[in-house]
Amino acid sequence: MRSEPDFSGLLRHIAACRNARLPGNRVPLRIGAALVGWIGPAVLNALRDALEARPAPDGGLSLADGTTALESVAGHLVSRGLARWRGEAFDVRAHANGPVLGTVDRGVLPALGIEATGVHVNGIVEGADGPCLWVARRAADKSLDPGKLDHLVAGGVPAGLTPAETLVKEAEEEAAVPPELARRAVHVGTISYAMERPEGLRRDRLHCYDLCLPAEFRPRPADGEVESFALWPLGRVVAAASETDSFKFNVNLVLIDLFLRRGLVAGQAGAALRAALSGA
Repeated sequence: MRSEPDFSGLLRHIAACRNARLPGNRVPLRIGAALVGWIGPAVLNALRDALEARPAPDGGLSLADGTTALESVAGHLVSRGLARWRGEAFDVRAHANGPVLGTVDRGVLPALGIEATGVHVNGIVEGADGPCLWVARRAADKSLDPGKLDHLVAGGVPAGLTPAETLVKEAEEEAAVPPELARRAVHVGTISYAMERPEGLRRDRLHCYDLCLPAEFRPRPADGEVESFALWPLGRVVAAASETDSFKFNVNLVLIDLFLRRGLVAGQAGAALRAALSGA
C-alpha cells in the first residue's frame, strides 16, 4: 500500500526558493535614486568601466537613466559571459506597483538582481472522482530545467503587458488555450521569493491563477516549449511535489498554495507551510 505523502517534504521547496539573503555580498543598483537591483562582486567589477554606471556613496552603482543605460549594461555583461541574451525585454520597477523606469533583456535580470514578474496557471478539471490538474512536461531542449514538470501555462511578463494579458498570450502560445477560455482564469494570489541560482539572483513575483477547464478540453503543445500534457489527479500532484523534485523549482510554490487553498494539507503541516509561504 502506498504511504501517505510526507507533507514536511514540501517545506524544502520553499526553503530552496528563498535561499538568498539580501544584501549579502551584494551592493545596490539604482536608476537615479530608485533601488532596482542587487549586484554581486563579479558584476560590479565588470561594470565599473561602463560609462553609464557611476559609483554611489554606498558602494553600489547608479544609472543615469533607464532603458538606454540598461541596454549598454546588458551588452557589457553578455559580452563578458556574465549574462545570457534572451531577446525579450522586461519592465524594470523599483517596486511592484511603481512606474516603469526602463526595460532590460530578460536574461540579464538575474545578473543585476532585478525583480521579474511572471504568471502561473493551475489548469483544473473538476471530475466526479475529485479534482485533476493539467501537468506540462517542459521540452528537453529548454535552457532552464529541461524535462521538468510545469504548470499548464507559465511565463514571464514582458515589457508593456499586464499579468492578465500575458496569461492570455502564453495560454494560446504554449497550450493552445483559446483566449475566451483563458480569460476565465481567476487571480488567487501573488508569491515572491529571492533565490540564488547558477544564472544569478532570481527575484521573482509570481501572479497565481486558477483556470477551471471543461472535461472535454485538451491542451496541446503549440510553440515547442512544452513536450506534452497529462491530466493528473490532484492527489498524485501532491505526492509528486512532496516526495520528488520532478516539478520546476518555482512551480512547487504555486502548487503548495493550491494544496493549502484546497484543504489538502491541514493541521500543523498546513500551518507550517502557510507561514513559510507567506514569509512569516
